[in-house]
Amino acid sequence: MRQSKIKSETRSIATKSKSLRLSLTEGSRELLAVQKGSEPRYSLLVKGGRVIDPSQGISDELDVAISGSRVARLAKNIPESSAELVLDARGKIVTPGLIDLHVHVYDSATPLGIPPDPNCIAKGVTTAVDAGTSGAHTFPGLRRFIINVASTRIYALLNISTIGMTPNSFDNQWGELLDLRHANPRLAIQTIEKNRDVILGIKIRLGKNLSGEHDLQALKLAREAADAVQLPIMVHIGGTTSPLPKILAMLKKGDIVTHCYRASSEGILNEKGRVLPAAFKAGERGVHFDVGHGQGSFAFEVAEKAMAQGLLPGTISSDLHHYNVYGPVFDLATTLSKFLLLGMTLEQVIERATTNAARALTFPLGLGTLKEGAEADVAVFELREGNFDFVDTVKQKRRGQLKLVPAATVKSGAIYGGPTDPSQW
Repeated sequence: MRQSKIKSETRSIATKSKSLRLSLTEGSRELLAVQKGSEPRYSLLVKGGRVIDPSQGISDELDVAISGSRVARLAKNIPESSAELVLDARGKIVTPGLIDLHVHVYDSATPLGIPPDPNCIAKGVTTAVDAGTSGAHTFPGLRRFIINVASTRIYALLNISTIGMTPNSFDNQWGELLDLRHANPRLAIQTIEKNRDVILGIKIRLGKNLSGEHDLQALKLAREAADAVQLPIMVHIGGTTSPLPKILAMLKKGDIVTHCYRASSEGILNEKGRVLPAAFKAGERGVHFDVGHGQGSFAFEVAEKAMAQGLLPGTISSDLHHYNVYGPVFDLATTLSKFLLLGMTLEQVIERATTNAARALTFPLGLGTLKEGAEADVAVFELREGNFDFVDTVKQKRRGQLKLVPAATVKSGAIYGGPTDPSQW
């Protein structure tokens, strides 16, 4: 019975994914125009939008000219006649392609996996990091069937457990590290060395239902692997057997704490609602704090209290997966909108999904920027005004007046969902 339900849900996702892509493509077409005449200087011109690029301190109405796969020029009033194809972004927000540091896109191979393209690049995310869905034994499939074929640019954090997140689902809450024999630093190191072009770090999930009584021992094994390959660890926190300060004490500069605003035991707040001193100390020595919204890891109240005390998120990620893609997460743009509701500026929000995200991991390409010569990843959004209801993972509802809605995405100079020959538009 359960298997039949999962197959039904999978068909539903595929159907909705197809309709989403077609809808976005049609919407993008309305923004496009093809230039005819003499040979144009640029292949694509994103015209007239409010460009927000925190890497350059830019928040202004500018045009983005693209040649091939690179940003060629960022300036006002670039003539439309100079480009082969014009994307009309007037009245819209233009940013570097978003980077989501925490997704689960090992579709059809793990319970949490979802299709990457309709949920990432179709929503303004040109680069996504699969955060530990696969381990040493299951990573080859992630690479062959997802990373190598998706339009979204996908990197991975390798789970210290060889089996990755294959056992964990809504109806089977037991995780991959309850049997510590699955944690194998040697195999993790071997897998990373063979795939350094796409594996950017180690992922470990700690919690009573995930790592049981031996969370510190599991983290020690992840530390061994990460230090050997000189890459960071992303640590899933909350609900652990060991107190959070002991976990944070094992983290180094460049490591990432995800689910930083989770409402659970052993979160970043003490029983009086104060940020743990150990969290501030970790931040001071270079540990990053990431949102990782997810199905159970983001509470408005925790975020409000922590941010009021000075613990702002370094990066904002979605932790998008099968059980939250239809709410409460939906996509990264909706997650960013929740932080507009919490009082962050549009520039601060975009920074945490572009500039800061690009710096958090060592991506082979220069990402998260619209500087001349950079990879031409561009996201176009509508910033809608109205009354929008947002829900956190403890079912608390807040109403906001601003919402980012994806309009079009450009990756490496190509518009997602459109033909490569502009004359076909």
